[in-house]
Amino acid sequence: MKAFRNLFVACGMVFCVPCLLFSQERWDDLPRVSDVDVCVYGATSAGIIAAITARHEGCSVLLVEPGERIGGLTAGGLGFTDIGRVEIIKGLALDFYSRVGKCYGADAPVFKFEPKVALSVYRQMLQASGVDVTMSRRICKVVKKENRLREITLERASKRVKQRRATVRAKVFIDCSYEGDLMARAGVSYVVGRESSATYGESYNGLQMRDKHQFPDGVDPYVEKGNPASGLLYGILPGEMGQTGQADKRVQAYNFRLTLTNDPANRLPITRPARYDSTRYELLLRLKEVQPWRGLNDCFKWDRMPNNKTDVNNNGAFSTDMIGENWDYPEASYKKRERLHRAHLDYTLGLLYFVGHDARVPEFVRREIGEWGLPRDEYEEHGHFTPQLYIRESRRMVGPYVMTQGDCLREKAPVSDAVGWAAYNMDSHNTGRYVVNGMVKNEGDVQIRLPGAYGVSYRSITPFEAEACNLLVPVCLSASHIAYGSIRMEPVFMVLGESAAIAASLAIRKCNGVVQHVSHEEVMQRFAEIK
Repeated sequence: MKAFRNLFVACGMVFCVPCLLFSQERWDDLPRVSDVDVCVYGATSAGIIAAITARHEGCSVLLVEPGERIGGLTAGGLGFTDIGRVEIIKGLALDFYSRVGKCYGADAPVFKFEPKVALSVYRQMLQASGVDVTMSRRICKVVKKENRLREITLERASKRVKQRRATVRAKVFIDCSYEGDLMARAGVSYVVGRESSATYGESYNGLQMRDKHQFPDGVDPYVEKGNPASGLLYGILPGEMGQTGQADKRVQAYNFRLTLTNDPANRLPITRPARYDSTRYELLLRLKEVQPWRGLNDCFKWDRMPNNKTDVNNNGAFSTDMIGENWDYPEASYKKRERLHRAHLDYTLGLLYFVGHDARVPEFVRREIGEWGLPRDEYEEHGHFTPQLYIRESRRMVGPYVMTQGDCLREKAPVSDAVGWAAYNMDSHNTGRYVVNGMVKNEGDVQIRLPGAYGVSYRSITPFEAEACNLLVPVCLSASHIAYGSIRMEPVFMVLGESAAIAASLAIRKCNGVVQHVSHEEVMQRFAEIK
């Protein structure tokens, strides 16, 4: 395995030939029927690591990506890596960050990087491993016989793909999508939204209104101040917020992780979007009447990346999170998801333009954001803006073991079958925005520090055997809403993807493809052997 990993050391060429290793046209070449040992759905970070691992373990592998770009969030703008504790990053995940480090001349892992660097490293890793990848194909059908997945049918997701339908047969399937689409179509139990605090005895689950990323008292919610009959400002939801701790189907907000640059030679201006509507940002002005402007960090988390770039995230009461607009996304049709993606894109580009050009924003703030623009050398095929929406949470499987707040806070005995580790805060972004006592208030943000790292159960990435015996789910895994908020970090998904692929190979060799019969000890023993 050491020699296998050493094939990737040519990262020094990352800026010269990142896109010439193989063409997308070659990736899109897929027979009408493919028979493989392992099919990985979703070329997210977890999916890439899973596919490479399964190939190294001697399996024939097909990696299916519904979109037009691999790498998920890691190659889609989330360069400011959420870790918790570095020691939980092991295996190929650590190898990836080490190779990113080499691209910047470092002899150690680097966790702050540009999207194009992550993309190039992943492409090189896939090229060296010999994994077959097909792009722009999404699942439309699953065929099962009793509890065993036999095949999936893929439809084209892009007009650039000529073949409309293709069938993939596999001994084991691994769903590494952020949405859990393969899992859902396979008839596996899942949940969307938040459990009540009582469901698993969790004080931080269910509806929560806390003080982080919150409006101060006194922000008027109405179009005409003090007049409810005038209607609500854009972004405020009608109806009652609800009671603390209650369950619902609401989903924490999505956004984009923004790659911008202040390098004049690489910077493209942020222009007025075609569907720009300044009324969408009136609430930001209303907030600033009560909480005056100090700078960009008032409404953006502005983290610097190498080569004069950023990873900009949500910050404050009104920011890049499009609160309340994504609740339907997890179970929406592909067409509706495209509309929701477009709505998030319009909102985000409009917010950047509003802060930079609206005369009601102080000149010093407009001048500050005016130094930044879209990077010429990123996302060239997507108008220099990331195509990856941050799907913080979608479906969550309900499996033999549900990871909960008690696991995260180490209030329970450690799981006996850990195949990965997590250590980040329990982190939920806001879910709704309402009128409370005549004022605007956000709801859903929870950020709770942990006492340390904890194990993620093998049973949490496997469905019930009666539902699907040859499927692994390392991304939309079995966890409560609040526990998922800690687990849902890219390095954790990568480690779980590697463990899932090892389990898949063991299931094929020893257990007739039944993943529930695999020994987690064997998975971890093999994980430790891969150097």
